[in-house]
Amino acid sequence: MSRALPQVEPDPSLPHRVTVYEVGPRDGLQNESAVVPADVKAEFVRRLVAAGLDTVETTSFVDPRWVPQLADAEELLGLLGDTGRGAHRPVLVPNTRGLDRALAAGVGAVAIFGSATETFARKNLNRTVEESVSMFAPVVERARAEGLWVRAYVSMCFGDPWEGPVPVEQVVDVCRRLMDLGCDQLSLGDTIGVGTVGHVHRLLDALDAAGIGPERVGVHFHDTYGQALANTLAALRDGVTVVDASTGGLGGCPYAKSATGNLATEDLVWTLDGAGVETGVDLDALVETSAWMAAHLGRPSPSRVVRALTGG
Repeated sequence: MSRALPQVEPDPSLPHRVTVYEVGPRDGLQNESAVVPADVKAEFVRRLVAAGLDTVETTSFVDPRWVPQLADAEELLGLLGDTGRGAHRPVLVPNTRGLDRALAAGVGAVAIFGSATETFARKNLNRTVEESVSMFAPVVERARAEGLWVRAYVSMCFGDPWEGPVPVEQVVDVCRRLMDLGCDQLSLGDTIGVGTVGHVHRLLDALDAAGIGPERVGVHFHDTYGQALANTLAALRDGVTVVDASTGGLGGCPYAKSATGNLATEDLVWTLDGAGVETGVDLDALVETSAWMAAHLGRPSPSRVVRALTGG
């Protein structure tokens, strides 16, 4: 594949460096109907790491009945060995049982996943928001005691398919309660992709006023309405330096059918490369990895950059 990069025009309004938090192996694959073999998932993670993605979320220790695609978490981490461990290889855990499994597998980082709305909390966790926070408290406490890095995802931060618009104050309240448990980082999820630039600025301002500054925040935008990249740039201009993305734009949410793919890692890296922002990611290697995974899934990659560079 020939080298193709955008012309670099540095943008002083953006951070000097951005950490791409790769969610493809977990969030990207979790909604696939055909089960991807563990050895293919392991090779996927290895290729992502080799492409320069320092942080890769590998899998989830949820009940296999909830997400059958990720029922092979132990097998996958066994295949990965040291590549699947450490503070830069987080896994999702829903409760103390999931944490037990993660600790037994030797992980170094975990993520919990809450909801800004009651309806989604019920659908995703079968609990109220209050009950979910109580469920996560011992998970975070034990994880920190074991020396693990802990992330808190909050879904439906910009809108909910059942409840509609979600008040900013409500989102901030849930975020603060989860971060007060002792989490290291907060990820704001636009689960159904309805967020807009002004909404992003307002939420980040409100979080900052509540004591959760942009240095502790990551953003996780879905591209349902084509707004993921614009919203990401808005967050970066507000001081955020961690962006969740999924190689090839894979992903969705099994509990919210209106949630389409994540922001494609390649599209993000192309934009940041063009703005002179460092990511450490080799775009060519990443595109090759996306094309390889798309072949395993039997369909073209949704990423615009992957399609442009591969002619697919």
